[in-house]
Amino acid sequence: MQLSATKAIITGGASGLGEATARHFRALGAKVTLLDRDAERGEAVAAEIGAHFAQTDVTDEASVAAAIDAATFAMGGLTAAINCAGIAPPAKTLGRDGPHPLALYQSVIDINLVGSFNVARLAAAMAKGAPDAGGERGVIINTASIAGFEGQKGQVAYASSKGGILGMVLPMARDLARDNIRVMAIAPGIFATPMLKGLPQDVQDALAKDVTCPQRLGDPLEYAKLAAFIVESGYLNGTSIRIDGALRMQ
Repeated sequence: MQLSATKAIITGGASGLGEATARHFRALGAKVTLLDRDAERGEAVAAEIGAHFAQTDVTDEASVAAAIDAATFAMGGLTAAINCAGIAPPAKTLGRDGPHPLALYQSVIDINLVGSFNVARLAAAMAKGAPDAGGERGVIINTASIAGFEGQKGQVAYASSKGGILGMVLPMARDLARDNIRVMAIAPGIFATPMLKGLPQDVQDALAKDVTCPQRLGDPLEYAKLAAFIVESGYLNGTSIRIDGALRMQ
């Protein structure tokens, strides 16, 4: 697949990794629709880069279905879905105030894991599209995390959700093989997203020192470039790629 001919939906597209991916894809000529709960920010980013926007709750079937239908109509098709929407509230299994709140755990799983699956399963409607010259009909990229491999304390909910993303890649790729749709996952390390950039500089510097090389936070554009590479690399399928500066969480 060529980026210049790609028609992509990007969840969490109003900020962070999703926004960086939307901007990069548009710069390379792809048609893009941002899916996000933040209508004000989403519409502003979409207008700035010449993309479409659909306010979306990834955990809601009707919301995602309507957004994908609108995006497919606006772009004249759908060939890529990149899931970047997610949350990461910290909580220990047993904290000072008692057990991990069950509602918080369920919320993280619903948004990060169920939401990604919800978008992916509905975006698989790209199977109805005509294949490109190489026989491909599309690609789905889900965002995992290195926490899915070695989650830290206070990350039990987040690590569970991202571990689920990792486990979903291969069977989904096998499910969609007959439709010539590839499925991949990206597992980022510590990236300079709005959530981390809001921390004091000394905290950011301390986090960066744990990265093997280069000792810095990841740039969201680096995630976006990897997503673009996956779209254009037709033999990448059914696996996850770490992008973490060789960081292995303690």
